[in-house]
Amino acid sequence: MSTPYVIYALFAFVLGAVVGSFLNVCICRMPQGESVVTPPSHCPKCDYRIRWYDNIPILSYLLLRGKCRGCRAPISLMYPLVELLNALLALGLFLRILPPRLLAEAPLDIVMRQGGVFALLFVFCSALVVVTFIDLEHQIIPDSITLPGIVIGFAASFFIPQLGWVNSLIGIVAGGGSLLLIAYGYELVAKKEGMGGGDVKLLAMMGAFLGWKAIIFIIFTASLIGSVIGVSVMLAQKKDASLAIPFGPFLAGGAVLYIFYGKRIIHWYLSMGS
Repeated sequence: MSTPYVIYALFAFVLGAVVGSFLNVCICRMPQGESVVTPPSHCPKCDYRIRWYDNIPILSYLLLRGKCRGCRAPISLMYPLVELLNALLALGLFLRILPPRLLAEAPLDIVMRQGGVFALLFVFCSALVVVTFIDLEHQIIPDSITLPGIVIGFAASFFIPQLGWVNSLIGIVAGGGSLLLIAYGYELVAKKEGMGGGDVKLLAMMGAFLGWKAIIFIIFTASLIGSVIGVSVMLAQKKDASLAIPFGPFLAGGAVLYIFYGKRIIHWYLSMGS
């Protein structure tokens, strides 16, 4: 691995962490209906305005030892966790989509095209990080993320040959429609709502970005992981089946798993039957 490539990879990591810092603002303010632009970042305890040197992703949290410079109140571990998670996602996407050999040997137009795929999936994964943490805390998935996400994913499909607008459009319909049918069926059988409209719009967004082939994988993976974790949580907390567990994080996990290992897992599964 050449030195320039290592620098590019490091830049992707830093970019992910910096964007992760902004995602923290979205996670904290969106559920409250507040602007993510103003006012500037401040301590929720003492209203201390956070200076730039106290807002360096991951590093500032370590230097401050997890406490506000103004009032010494504890800073939630969520902040560096989101920054680190987004940084690792950006690095992983870079290594997956723009490997050393491609940058060294591929024509410029192919490199630029793959760079566009990286940018698109980075935006997508960053949105999933916000959705995951908001859904875990508030059990809601903001329309302000999923609805623009559907439009952005579909619009980008006209410029991403690997995706294509037909694939994206079918993905939107299949994603939103399939989960809507599942939710409706559950409501008919159980006589209660088991899945919110936010999950439906989230899966439609996933279809817009990843295409219809990803939908089956995401639903199956999310259901499998969700069932295992859900049952484990119910047993640990001694709750019954009425325990409300957000489904958005499992859908997000299934989508990320598809991006990095989906084709490999599907190929492995199909080869077992041959």
